[in-house]
Amino acid sequence: MLRTTGLAAAAILLAAAAPASGGWRALDPENTLVIDTTKGRIVVELRPDFAPKGVERIKLLAREGVYDGLLFHRVIDGFVDQTGNPDNHDGGASTHPDLPPEFTFRIPPETAAIVVERSDAREGFVGATPFQAVSAAEQARASDGRLRGWGAYCAGVMGMGRQADPGSANSEIFFMREPARRLDHDYTVTGRVVVGLEVARAVAIGEPPVAADRMIRVRVAADLPEAERPVVEVEDEKSAGFRSKVAAQKQAKGPAFSICDVELRSRIR
Repeated sequence: MLRTTGLAAAAILLAAAAPASGGWRALDPENTLVIDTTKGRIVVELRPDFAPKGVERIKLLAREGVYDGLLFHRVIDGFVDQTGNPDNHDGGASTHPDLPPEFTFRIPPETAAIVVERSDAREGFVGATPFQAVSAAEQARASDGRLRGWGAYCAGVMGMGRQADPGSANSEIFFMREPARRLDHDYTVTGRVVVGLEVARAVAIGEPPVAADRMIRVRVAADLPEAERPVVEVEDEKSAGFRSKVAAQKQAKGPAFSICDVELRSRIR
């Protein structure tokens, strides 16, 4: 099971009902998870290109209603919110079989927005989710030309919990309250919180909490009636404005710069 030890809180801007343009992009409702909790709403952009089986399972369990009412049964301040076990404690699982590990991925390079180039590795974003990848030289040696990478556990990143066996992920999910890059390569990354990181950070702390918060209802945005569906736009990680912002952050931070320092703003129309 995940054991102890950044997207800083995404800015939620109320905007006029205008189509996404310029430096903004709209989320795909089929890969957007809407989680209503006792502390408020969390919206996650799912990444099936990182973890197709993990994302498929999360959407299946949401559609089956398995997640509705489950407690945040293990919450560690400065680290993680754990939930998703039907028994509301570590070790629980759904009726579905365990999943294989999806700790790394291979994607078309044009899918990614690279923001850090080093001799031994690169870092960037696919959508709102941060990743680290092999160097350009190593990628060039790959026969398929695809980018080989792995999710970076910055604040807001959503992963799948598991037991000691790497192939034991099932239903448990967790949200990073703060960065913990030691989890890279060891837990399947399934997406990132784009609205409501402040909600995730407000969930009651404890192992288990004395008065645990819960997920009241979890739904795929595409399944919601149009009138109830949140229309979320996220800063476009490939836009000139975003690249300029990252360049300024890199200059200000110098060698201390980390992919986890980068915020992608969001807004609800």
